[in-house]
Amino acid sequence: MFHILYGNAKPFNELNYPINKFVYFFVTLFKLHTSISMLPEYNKVKGVHPGAILKRELIKRKLKAIDLAKAIDEYPQTINAITKEKRGINAKLSIKLGSYFNIEKDYFRLLQAGFEVEIAAQESIENPFIGKIRSAVFWDTDIRKIDLKKHKRSIIQRILERGNKNEISELIKVYSLSTIKVELKKIENSYHPQFSKNVDKYINKV
Repeated sequence: MFHILYGNAKPFNELNYPINKFVYFFVTLFKLHTSISMLPEYNKVKGVHPGAILKRELIKRKLKAIDLAKAIDEYPQTINAITKEKRGINAKLSIKLGSYFNIEKDYFRLLQAGFEVEIAAQESIENPFIGKIRSAVFWDTDIRKIDLKKHKRSIIQRILERGNKNEISELIKVYSLSTIKVELKKIENSYHPQFSKNVDKYINKV
C-alpha cells in the first residue's frame, strides 16, 4: 500500500480499486506532521542562537510561546526570553523541547553550546586581551565587554598602573608605542605608584 501512496503512483482518483480511507488519512497526516516537525540539521545552523530556531519553529507551526510553555510545563517568561535570544537553553529544557518536537533530546543543548563557542571565538578575535590580562587588573569590570577604541586611554592607564611585564608587553602589541605615548599626554593624573615607573621602564626607554 505505502509504495502505491508514495513515488510515481497515480492519483487516488485514478486507481481502479477501492482505497481504504483510514489509511489515506493516516498517510496524509503522517506526511503533514513530518513536513512541519523537521527542524534544520544541527550542522546547518551551528553557531545560531537556539532561540532563533525555536522562534522560527513556533511561527512555522502558528504556535504561541505560552501554549508551548504549557505543553512542556515551563514558565512562559522563559520561552519568551529564549525566543528573544536573551536567555539560553539548559539540559533539562532541551530534553523537554526534544520530546515535544520529536527530535533528539540534546538538539537544543547542542545549539546552545555551538552558539556559546561562536561568541567566545568572536570575542577572542575582537579583544586580544582576553586570556592575557589578569582579572585582578580589571577587577571592577569585564575585560571582554570593554570597547578597545572607546576606552583606549583608560585601558592604557590601568595596565600601566597594575600590569606586569607580560601584560604591558601585550598592551604595546595591541596599541603600539607611538599610540600609547600620544594617549599618555592626555592622562592628567595617576596616583598609582607603579604608573610612572612602568612608563619610564617600558615606554619612554624603548
